[in-house]
Amino acid sequence: MASSPRAESTPRTFDPATAELMVKTIKGLAMDAVQAANSGHPGMPMGCADLATVLWTEFLTHAPADPGWFDRDRFVLSAGHGSMLIYSLLHLTGYALPLDELKNFRQWGSKTAGHPEYGHTPGVDVTTGPLGSGFAAGVGMALAERFLADHFNREGHTILDHLTYGIVSDGDLMEGLASEAASLAGHLGLGKLIYLYDDNQISIDGGTDITFTEDVAKRFDAYGWHVLKVDGHDHAAVRAAIVAARAAVDKPSLICCRTVIAHGAPTKAGTSGAHGAPLGAEEIAATKRAMDWPLEPTFHVPATVSEALAAQRAVHAEAKADWDARMTAYREAHPELGRALDQAIAGELPAEVGAVLDAAIDGFEVGASIATRKSSHKVLSALAEAHPLLLGGSADLAGSNGVALPGTPGQSKEQPEGRNIHFGVREHGMAGVCNGMALHGGVRVFDATFLVFSDFMRGALRLSALMGLPVVHVFTHDSFYLGEDGPTHQPIEHAMSLRVMPNLHVIRPGDARETVGAWRHALARTDGPTALLLTRQGLPTLAEAQAEGVTRGAYVLSDPEGEGELDGILIATGSELSLARSCAESLREQGQRVRVVSMPCWEAFADQDAAYRESVLPAAVGRERRLAIEAGATLGWERYADHVHGVDHFGASAPAKVLAEKFGFTVDAVLARWAAIRG
Repeated sequence: MASSPRAESTPRTFDPATAELMVKTIKGLAMDAVQAANSGHPGMPMGCADLATVLWTEFLTHAPADPGWFDRDRFVLSAGHGSMLIYSLLHLTGYALPLDELKNFRQWGSKTAGHPEYGHTPGVDVTTGPLGSGFAAGVGMALAERFLADHFNREGHTILDHLTYGIVSDGDLMEGLASEAASLAGHLGLGKLIYLYDDNQISIDGGTDITFTEDVAKRFDAYGWHVLKVDGHDHAAVRAAIVAARAAVDKPSLICCRTVIAHGAPTKAGTSGAHGAPLGAEEIAATKRAMDWPLEPTFHVPATVSEALAAQRAVHAEAKADWDARMTAYREAHPELGRALDQAIAGELPAEVGAVLDAAIDGFEVGASIATRKSSHKVLSALAEAHPLLLGGSADLAGSNGVALPGTPGQSKEQPEGRNIHFGVREHGMAGVCNGMALHGGVRVFDATFLVFSDFMRGALRLSALMGLPVVHVFTHDSFYLGEDGPTHQPIEHAMSLRVMPNLHVIRPGDARETVGAWRHALARTDGPTALLLTRQGLPTLAEAQAEGVTRGAYVLSDPEGEGELDGILIATGSELSLARSCAESLREQGQRVRVVSMPCWEAFADQDAAYRESVLPAAVGRERRLAIEAGATLGWERYADHVHGVDHFGASAPAKVLAEKFGFTVDAVLARWAAIRG
């Protein structure tokens, strides 16, 4: 694998005396902001000020005037508790983050939240704070860059060429999430990923000797990383290590930087007391005196530092202008690729996607039985042909989940064009990496596993919802109908637990046609993730099922013939939709006027206007005359129905048909429940 022009470029020149002033400035800003807020983490920014100064002034290519520039280097502060480090860097280097925002650290309405937030603070590339999550996201960013560079770059037109840098902590590297992502990154040989490890040997409870005595360097060497060790306060050593890391084109790099937490503080440096609390007025004053820094004014920024970094902004602007010019030449030389890249950067779907989804509906025969995981695979396979930047994979379950894309190899350092990502049994790492790919932009990504294992990836799911990332999470084997594998693999509470997560759309389609609608809705979303809950068992394709109804969250599947007041409403999702339909047919034969409502996505239904919601669930047919049917936990359904036919206990190991009978998911059992409701 060839290296990149950016990685091969020489470091920028930055005056050493000014660099030392910048280090002191970062320390002063961190101490003052945390003290003013009376909360925060001053130790990490102070300990990392040296290595961050070298990285940001000599290596990082970015555009303070245009934070979203697509070919910028990405920066991940995985140790997000040290947020005053990135806020100081963003302010000093010219982002739209004025000094008043630093003075308002951790306060209501400020751009300087306790932990960095993507989409909230200009220049923050990823929301971090939950340890390990930034580490995994950076892996995804590097993976997306390599894939897109292979797809779009042409001879004489290297228009995608950037690196992903990050600062990670002891706490990050203790997390299983980081271990999963690190193992995958080494396997994939992501050579444009460089992490500086803040090896300060301190955690909240004390020195890391009480919990974390492994040889980190050897562990990462075993993962297949390029590992270096330096004094994190020695600028020349850090510089040389970054140069060496950029030259290691076939391996991600971990630069172990031995640092001192709260470096420069006379009594608290090197102690856990500097981790998560203000240093205090006396210690701050002593620290400032020791580094020859004015006690007043607080939040002091020397003119020398401001002027030097202002000059660098001109250099960054030139780099961005050069890329704009190269993009113009690229569009002229390769107009179709140029349009595709512009579309990808804008997050738009190819025009062919809509036609593919329309055609997919006609591809499923009414009455035919097919598991929604299998109908999803047919839809996804067609989408893959129409959308060449759609990629993803499974946690070692691609065949079972139905997400193997045809006509493309597995993603690897030998085949960077591969769209099938073999994540291995790394559910949390998988979701964290997909978050990073979505954050990078230019691609649409999905991941997949059994629904019961969504528990393993919940932290990353929550962050994708918080950041508003359009990741599609494919969860198959969605209920006790999994059968013989038993209660350890049969999700009961999972659908409902996912529904309580803000900004996550959970779709449980009832047949193949609704599965088409589920993919349509998921791909149309640009402001958050979508979870598709799919069956293992076959479901009949219903003539009444509406793909477009899924995009509205709920719709009337069927009504009784003729005019007259409704006696009640059966509401169902997923595999219980055909059951509700059969029950309604029996009730109508008895003369009862019963409506069937399909409600595959609560969140989309809640987004509809009041008139539409009333047309589906009229107030005149109150909750006391509604029965919800779903093979899962009943808690939560009370918002729509007073009566729920569900499962509030763990499953059992037996054939699916036996479980359906034992758990009461038969027409006779539901009709008996309805009769009891009616009195």
